[in-house]
Amino acid sequence: MKILFTLLIAFGSLLAYSQQNTWTKKSSFAGLKRARGIAFSVGEYGYAGMGEDTSETTNNDLWRYDPEFNVWSQMMSLPGSTRRNASAITIGDKGYVGLGADSSIATTGTILDDWWEYDPQSNAWTAKANYPGGFDVTNNGGIQGVYFASGFAIDTKGYICCGKMGSDFYGTDLWEYDPQLDSWTRLADFPGGDRYQLSAFAVEGKGYVGMGIDHDLYRKDWWQYDPQSGVWTEVSSLPGVERGSSSTFVLSSRAYVVFGSDGGYKDELWEYNPFSDSWNIKANFPADGRKNAFAFSIGNKGYAGMGKGASGKRQSFYEYAPLLPVSIEEYENSISFFPNPAKESFSISIEGFENQSMQIFDLSGRLISSQTNLNSFTNISSELMNSGTYIIQISDQENLNSISKKLTIL
Repeated sequence: MKILFTLLIAFGSLLAYSQQNTWTKKSSFAGLKRARGIAFSVGEYGYAGMGEDTSETTNNDLWRYDPEFNVWSQMMSLPGSTRRNASAITIGDKGYVGLGADSSIATTGTILDDWWEYDPQSNAWTAKANYPGGFDVTNNGGIQGVYFASGFAIDTKGYICCGKMGSDFYGTDLWEYDPQLDSWTRLADFPGGDRYQLSAFAVEGKGYVGMGIDHDLYRKDWWQYDPQSGVWTEVSSLPGVERGSSSTFVLSSRAYVVFGSDGGYKDELWEYNPFSDSWNIKANFPADGRKNAFAFSIGNKGYAGMGKGASGKRQSFYEYAPLLPVSIEEYENSISFFPNPAKESFSISIEGFENQSMQIFDLSGRLISSQTNLNSFTNISSELMNSGTYIIQISDQENLNSISKKLTIL
């Protein structure tokens, strides 16, 4: 059958890369095996702690990671309750931690609403205004907080979104925290519906929240929040399967989502480009898949580890070095698709690069077609393709250089 291809350069600037896209094992977390904890970074250090250990005990400890010497040092513990599935963000030169549940079984403990500021310079914690988004789940007059909420920070403000407040009680709230006023303001609700175990990050002045569990159904949609307009906009869903309990970090103008669970344990690393609203799969985490893990970024490197895998809680910790952009203009000029639109087939022209590989994925991340040894000119038949939207990825044999484009079959 004849299929019309329309090449959408909606992915914006081509991603041109060389070197790295590698994981390197680092010193294991000094707090031993841990999951459901918090992580954030301030300046040249990363911080991780709290969560559940192998005895299912909740903790309030905090550890600092120094990437220069590859060492962990114990810092001042959080003065408040021990906790798991808390929220943590960085605003300026301070870390902010709070919320969560103080027991491994939420029904036997307290769902917390406290909020704390950590000053790395003085290694001290200061109690701040409690989170106001909780409510009386049991109708007995007791206001509870939230756990499994997602958080991000933009400029001088922090944001807490959604989460769980009790058995089958999930939130859609978005709250803004202003550290200068030590106050909370409720903003437009998350439009994706009740959700917990979401992931979140902020990049290029916007917040992004997505995936998680919607009343026992895993999701993979993502939504962008613009703090200037106060408007939510749906963006591209994760191409992989639905999941919750993933971890995130941001490097420059790219965001990364790693780990997660769809009932099993994920080891995938996905990169999000906010300019082109596109996702690209990167090097898988080299150890076992896991969920409820830790992640943060320091400088131009990402760090991830700990969490829970198929064999239990984990302690291992790795550094991720991303692909480094080089000569984007050169790649834009060297690779082209035509005609546009096309019938029955389309062609790929590659100037100055030999032995390239092509992979075509659908939006679920399933590989549809692949071809190797592409050189100066290649004609690709479209007759056996179904209607839909696809991602074309072209890379060299060592996967050091890579570009992605969005292809829609009408």
